[in-house]
Amino acid sequence: MSNQRKLQHLYLRAGFGAHISEINKSLSKPISKVIQEIFQESKIYTGLGLESDLNFIKGKNNKKEISKEDIKKLRKQSRQNVKDLNINWIHKMTTDTAQLREKMTLFWHGHFACRSPVALFVQNQNNTLRKNALGKFGDMLIEVSKDPAMLQFLNNQQNRKSSPNENFAREVMELFTVGRGNYTEKDIKEAARAFTGWGFNKKGEFIFRKGVHDFDRKDFLGKSGNFTGEDIVNILLEKKQTAEFITEKVYKYFVNENVNREIIKELSKKFHESGYDIEKLMKEIFSSDWFYDKENIGTRIKSPVELIVGMIRNFRIEFINEKPLLALQKVTGQMLFNPPNVAGWAGGRQWIDTSSLMYRLKLPEIIFKSSNLEFDYKDDLDEMGEMYPELSKFEKKQYRIMQTKTDLSSYIKEFSRYDGKELRENISNYLLQCNLTTETEKIIENYVDTSSKENIIESLTLRLITLPEYQLC
Repeated sequence: MSNQRKLQHLYLRAGFGAHISEINKSLSKPISKVIQEIFQESKIYTGLGLESDLNFIKGKNNKKEISKEDIKKLRKQSRQNVKDLNINWIHKMTTDTAQLREKMTLFWHGHFACRSPVALFVQNQNNTLRKNALGKFGDMLIEVSKDPAMLQFLNNQQNRKSSPNENFAREVMELFTVGRGNYTEKDIKEAARAFTGWGFNKKGEFIFRKGVHDFDRKDFLGKSGNFTGEDIVNILLEKKQTAEFITEKVYKYFVNENVNREIIKELSKKFHESGYDIEKLMKEIFSSDWFYDKENIGTRIKSPVELIVGMIRNFRIEFINEKPLLALQKVTGQMLFNPPNVAGWAGGRQWIDTSSLMYRLKLPEIIFKSSNLEFDYKDDLDEMGEMYPELSKFEKKQYRIMQTKTDLSSYIKEFSRYDGKELRENISNYLLQCNLTTETEKIIENYVDTSSKENIIESLTLRLITLPEYQLC
């Protein structure tokens, strides 16, 4: 395994990959130094925001009475804001130097899967995940548990002493902490009682409604007391099963879907003892020799967002018409802020089916076409109209028109020093995390434009990124 492939493995898992110029600069550094730089660059937190737009919503919500016309405008504006937040997050992932923080935010976005029609709630929750992405898991858990988007999504606004709603309590255990099989139905009922009264106001602020909270004794996971919601969270954090559940999920996402039980056991023990320090866990993973073993490199299928963001970063793409960024997420199966259910995206082989693979393999066309390119999404974009009913026929069409600028000058410059077989090998080693068969190499050579060095690099790149191997990281 070459140092370059190990380095690229690190950049792909701790972020969304790196431009070839960045890879070449880092080749002379020890991996430990690169890891240190990655964490240092992600120290600073900067939030995702649309303050000027969201002030409109805040102002309307402060009114005592809202007309039907205002409600209609609010809903339309909120849908637009959610779309803008989506595109802004894509921009942040492609340009922000805090790559690890953004990658961790994407991971937690799937772990704490949530949908909300209120843009203010969406923005605040995303920033909660980003702020705590490399901090203490317990801090993030309590903040997400009090988050209006999550309380709304899991119906805790309706959780009252007179009629407890169990949705939030169930998912806190099944999906966020100890995992299925480590609690009983009685534990769910008792936890639901502890979370009664947790809600939010029209301004999107957490409120505790004492009048509907159950202050009586509860029996939860072998403990008894007049537990509050905070008590339930703390009891769950005491459980080693929570550390193991989170560690295994992190391992599957950042290392390999086929887990190594001995490694999980060791990592989760340290994670629990550290007080759920996420940064320490990730440093341990990226600094371990086993992270760079052959079976962990080039074996994970990129999620649609990872694929899109990686291509934008690698080839310096600018979307002049940004609406297709939403459409691409939709047809490839991962739309930010719109997970399929509370369990999030399944990931792995579930990313690939006949339809999504076709769109994935078409993506390179976007990069190398300087003029408008219309994708035929057929019925796949019908749901876009359902999600955004105010779209006109013209606006719906805009989701299908790809108009991009691509700056390959620095990319071509990095490879111009090579010729012949050496050139092909260097481009292939950069774009792919696995070796090609001799047969595949011969097929690719037949499609390379040899009229100039620039055309060789560009055409060879195009052929390589249309291979199934490019879907792996």
